[in-house]
Amino acid sequence: MKLIEYADGEMMMMDLANILAGELENALFQGDKVTFAVPGGTTPGPIFDVLSGVDLNWANVRVMLTDERWVPETSDRSNTRLLRQRFLTDRAAAAQLLPLYANADIPEAVINELEAQIAPALPIDICLLGMGADMHTASIFPGADQLHEALHGDAILVPMRAPGAGEPRITLSAKVLNAAINKHILIKGNDKREALEAAQKLQPEDAPVAAILKGATIHWAES
Repeated sequence: MKLIEYADGEMMMMDLANILAGELENALFQGDKVTFAVPGGTTPGPIFDVLSGVDLNWANVRVMLTDERWVPETSDRSNTRLLRQRFLTDRAAAAQLLPLYANADIPEAVINELEAQIAPALPIDICLLGMGADMHTASIFPGADQLHEALHGDAILVPMRAPGAGEPRITLSAKVLNAAINKHILIKGNDKREALEAAQKLQPEDAPVAAILKGATIHWAES
Protein backbone atom coordinates (compact mmCIF):
# COMPACT_ATOMS: atom_id res chain seq x y z
CA MET A 1 0.00 0.00 0.00
CA LYS A 2 1.12 3.53 -0.82
CA LEU A 3 -0.02 6.59 1.17
CA ILE A 4 -0.16 10.08 -0.34
CA GLU A 5 -0.84 12.96 2.07
CA TYR A 6 -2.27 16.25 0.78
CA ALA A 7 -2.19 19.73 2.28
CA ASP A 8 -5.97 20.03 2.04
CA GLY A 9 -9.02 18.32 0.60
CA GLU A 10 -9.35 20.62 -2.40
CA MET A 11 -5.82 19.88 -3.54
CA MET A 12 -6.41 16.15 -3.02
CA MET A 13 -9.55 16.15 -5.16
CA MET A 14 -7.87 18.04 -8.00
CA ASP A 15 -4.71 15.93 -7.95
CA LEU A 16 -6.61 12.65 -7.71
CA ALA A 17 -8.91 13.66 -10.57
CA ASN A 18 -5.82 14.30 -12.70
CA ILE A 19 -4.32 10.94 -11.72
CA LEU A 20 -7.53 9.12 -12.64
CA ALA A 21 -7.82 11.00 -15.93
CA GLY A 22 -4.27 9.97 -16.79
CA GLU A 23 -4.96 6.33 -15.95
CA LEU A 24 -8.14 6.38 -18.04
CA GLU A 25 -6.28 7.91 -20.98
CA ASN A 26 -3.51 5.33 -20.71
CA ALA A 27 -5.98 2.43 -20.44
CA LEU A 28 -7.89 3.69 -23.49
CA PHE A 29 -4.64 3.87 -25.43
CA GLN A 30 -3.89 0.23 -24.59
CA GLY A 31 -7.35 -1.25 -25.18
CA ASP A 32 -10.68 -0.67 -26.86
CA LYS A 33 -12.81 -0.64 -23.71
CA VAL A 34 -12.03 0.53 -20.18
CA THR A 35 -13.91 -0.20 -16.94
CA PHE A 36 -13.95 2.49 -14.24
CA ALA A 37 -15.48 1.66 -10.84
CA VAL A 38 -16.37 4.49 -8.47
CA PRO A 39 -17.92 4.88 -5.01
CA GLY A 40 -21.23 6.47 -4.17
CA GLY A 41 -21.83 9.19 -1.62
CA THR A 42 -20.99 12.88 -1.85
CA THR A 43 -17.26 12.74 -1.00
CA PRO A 44 -16.01 12.02 -4.55
CA GLY A 45 -18.28 14.71 -6.02
CA PRO A 46 -15.49 17.24 -6.72
CA ILE A 47 -13.53 14.52 -8.53
CA PHE A 48 -16.56 13.74 -10.68
CA ASP A 49 -16.98 17.43 -11.49
CA VAL A 50 -13.46 17.57 -12.91
CA LEU A 51 -13.54 14.22 -14.70
CA SER A 52 -16.87 14.85 -16.42
CA GLY A 53 -15.28 17.62 -18.47
CA VAL A 54 -12.07 15.81 -19.40
CA ASP A 55 -11.56 15.23 -23.13
CA LEU A 56 -11.47 11.43 -23.35
CA ASN A 57 -13.04 8.82 -25.58
CA TRP A 58 -15.84 8.38 -23.04
CA ALA A 59 -17.88 6.22 -25.41
CA ASN A 60 -15.36 3.44 -24.71
CA VAL A 61 -15.49 3.86 -20.92
CA ARG A 62 -17.76 1.61 -18.87
CA VAL A 63 -18.62 3.22 -15.54
CA MET A 64 -19.93 1.24 -12.59
CA LEU A 65 -20.46 1.76 -8.90
CA THR A 66 -18.52 -0.27 -6.36
CA ASP A 67 -21.77 -0.67 -4.40
CA GLU A 68 -25.35 0.50 -4.33
CA ARG A 69 -28.18 0.91 -1.87
CA TRP A 70 -31.17 -1.19 -2.90
CA VAL A 71 -33.44 1.74 -3.68
CA PRO A 72 -34.85 2.99 -7.01
CA GLU A 73 -33.09 5.75 -8.85
CA THR A 74 -35.87 8.15 -7.87
CA SER A 75 -34.69 7.95 -4.24
CA ASP A 76 -32.36 10.56 -2.77
CA ARG A 77 -30.45 7.59 -1.32
CA SER A 78 -29.59 6.22 -4.78
CA ASN A 79 -25.90 6.29 -5.66
CA THR A 80 -26.87 5.78 -9.31
CA ARG A 81 -28.93 8.95 -9.22
CA LEU A 82 -25.98 10.90 -7.80
CA LEU A 83 -23.68 9.42 -10.40
CA ARG A 84 -25.92 10.57 -13.24
CA GLN A 85 -26.24 14.05 -11.77
CA ARG A 86 -22.60 14.61 -10.84
CA PHE A 87 -20.46 12.49 -13.15
CA LEU A 88 -22.29 11.25 -16.25
CA THR A 89 -22.73 14.76 -17.59
CA ASP A 90 -20.83 17.01 -20.01
CA ARG A 91 -18.30 14.92 -21.97
CA ALA A 92 -18.64 11.93 -19.61
CA ALA A 93 -22.33 11.62 -20.59
CA ALA A 94 -21.12 9.42 -23.46
CA ALA A 95 -19.85 6.75 -21.04
CA GLN A 96 -21.73 3.46 -20.63
CA LEU A 97 -23.24 2.87 -17.18
CA LEU A 98 -23.19 -0.71 -15.91
CA PRO A 99 -26.07 -0.84 -13.42
CA LEU A 100 -25.95 -2.24 -9.91
CA TYR A 101 -29.71 -1.94 -9.44
CA ALA A 102 -32.76 -3.39 -11.18
CA ASN A 103 -36.45 -3.18 -10.39
CA ALA A 104 -36.93 -5.91 -7.78
CA ASP A 105 -37.85 -6.05 -4.13
CA ILE A 106 -34.55 -7.64 -3.10
CA PRO A 107 -31.14 -7.84 -4.80
CA GLU A 108 -31.14 -11.64 -4.75
CA ALA A 109 -33.98 -11.64 -7.30
CA VAL A 110 -31.87 -10.05 -10.03
CA ILE A 111 -28.27 -10.60 -8.97
CA ASN A 112 -27.57 -13.12 -11.74
CA GLU A 113 -28.86 -10.66 -14.34
CA LEU A 114 -26.66 -7.87 -12.97
CA GLU A 115 -23.59 -10.12 -12.79
CA ALA A 116 -24.09 -11.15 -16.42
CA GLN A 117 -23.80 -7.52 -17.50
CA ILE A 118 -20.71 -6.88 -15.39
CA ALA A 119 -18.70 -10.06 -16.04
CA PRO A 120 -17.62 -9.15 -19.62
CA ALA A 121 -16.31 -5.80 -18.35
CA LEU A 122 -13.91 -7.33 -15.81
CA PRO A 123 -11.23 -6.92 -14.65
CA ILE A 124 -11.71 -3.31 -13.55
CA ASP A 125 -9.08 -1.04 -15.05
CA ILE A 126 -9.37 1.82 -12.54
CA CYS A 127 -11.11 1.50 -9.19
CA LEU A 128 -11.80 4.34 -6.76
CA LEU A 129 -12.99 3.42 -3.28
CA GLY A 130 -13.88 5.14 -0.05
CA MET A 131 -13.67 3.94 3.55
CA GLY A 132 -15.92 4.49 6.53
CA ALA A 133 -14.78 5.20 10.08
CA ASP A 134 -15.98 1.65 10.87
CA MET A 135 -13.41 0.42 8.30
CA HIS A 136 -15.98 -0.72 5.73
CA THR A 137 -15.31 -0.22 2.05
CA ALA A 138 -17.80 -0.43 -0.81
CA SER A 139 -20.70 -2.09 1.09
CA ILE A 140 -18.52 -4.70 2.78
CA PHE A 141 -19.44 -3.90 6.38
CA PRO A 142 -18.15 -5.47 9.60
CA GLY A 143 -20.91 -7.60 11.06
CA ALA A 144 -22.76 -7.93 7.73
CA ASP A 145 -24.78 -11.05 6.98
CA GLN A 146 -22.72 -12.04 3.90
CA LEU A 147 -19.37 -10.73 5.10
CA HIS A 148 -17.50 -14.03 4.65
CA GLU A 149 -18.76 -14.42 1.09
CA ALA A 150 -17.86 -10.82 0.23
CA LEU A 151 -14.34 -11.23 1.62
CA HIS A 152 -13.49 -14.77 0.56
CA GLY A 153 -16.00 -15.92 -2.05
CA ASP A 154 -15.79 -16.06 -5.84
CA ALA A 155 -18.97 -14.08 -6.58
CA ILE A 156 -18.87 -10.85 -8.56
CA LEU A 157 -21.69 -9.25 -6.57
CA VAL A 158 -22.82 -9.90 -3.02
CA PRO A 159 -26.13 -8.80 -1.49
CA MET A 160 -25.43 -7.25 1.90
CA ARG A 161 -27.40 -6.38 5.00
CA ALA A 162 -25.62 -4.90 7.96
CA PRO A 163 -26.42 -3.13 11.24
CA GLY A 164 -26.50 0.59 10.63
CA ALA A 165 -26.46 0.25 6.83
CA GLY A 166 -30.14 1.11 6.50
CA GLU A 167 -31.60 -0.55 3.41
CA PRO A 168 -30.12 -3.69 1.81
CA ARG A 169 -27.05 -3.13 -0.32
CA ILE A 170 -25.31 -4.79 -3.23
CA THR A 171 -21.53 -4.70 -3.46
CA LEU A 172 -18.64 -5.83 -5.58
CA SER A 173 -16.74 -8.58 -3.80
CA ALA A 174 -13.22 -8.21 -2.44
CA LYS A 175 -12.04 -10.59 -5.17
CA VAL A 176 -13.30 -8.27 -7.91
CA LEU A 177 -11.98 -5.14 -6.18
CA ASN A 178 -8.55 -6.68 -5.67
CA ALA A 179 -8.33 -7.67 -9.32
CA ALA A 180 -8.48 -3.99 -10.36
CA ILE A 181 -5.39 -2.93 -12.30
CA ASN A 182 -5.28 0.48 -10.58
CA LYS A 183 -6.79 0.79 -7.10
CA HIS A 184 -7.25 4.03 -5.14
CA ILE A 185 -8.81 4.69 -1.72
CA LEU A 186 -9.95 8.21 -0.85
CA ILE A 187 -10.22 9.25 2.81
CA LYS A 188 -10.58 12.55 4.68
CA GLY A 189 -10.21 13.47 8.32
CA ASN A 190 -8.19 12.30 11.30
CA ASP A 191 -10.82 9.74 12.26
CA LYS A 192 -10.44 8.00 8.90
CA ARG A 193 -6.64 8.14 9.16
CA GLU A 194 -6.80 6.50 12.59
CA ALA A 195 -9.21 3.88 11.24
CA LEU A 196 -6.84 3.13 8.35
CA GLU A 197 -3.92 2.65 10.72
CA ALA A 198 -6.03 0.37 12.91
CA ALA A 199 -7.19 -1.65 9.90
CA GLN A 200 -3.62 -2.57 9.02
CA LYS A 201 -3.34 -4.46 12.31
CA LEU A 202 -6.73 -6.22 12.13
CA GLN A 203 -8.25 -9.12 10.24
CA PRO A 204 -10.63 -8.31 7.36
CA GLU A 205 -13.56 -9.73 9.31
CA ASP A 206 -13.10 -6.87 11.79
CA ALA A 207 -11.83 -4.30 9.30
CA PRO A 208 -13.06 -5.16 5.77
CA VAL A 209 -10.90 -2.49 4.13
CA ALA A 210 -7.87 -4.54 5.21
CA ALA A 211 -8.80 -7.06 2.52
CA ILE A 212 -8.13 -4.61 -0.29
CA LEU A 213 -5.20 -2.51 1.00
CA LYS A 214 -2.46 -4.50 -0.73
CA GLY A 215 -1.44 -2.70 -3.90
CA ALA A 216 -3.75 0.24 -3.24
CA THR A 217 -2.82 3.92 -3.24
CA ILE A 218 -4.36 5.77 -0.29
CA HIS A 219 -5.14 9.46 -0.75
CA TRP A 220 -5.63 11.37 2.52
CA ALA A 221 -6.20 14.95 3.60
CA GLU A 222 -7.06 16.15 7.08
CA SER A 223 -9.93 18.35 5.90
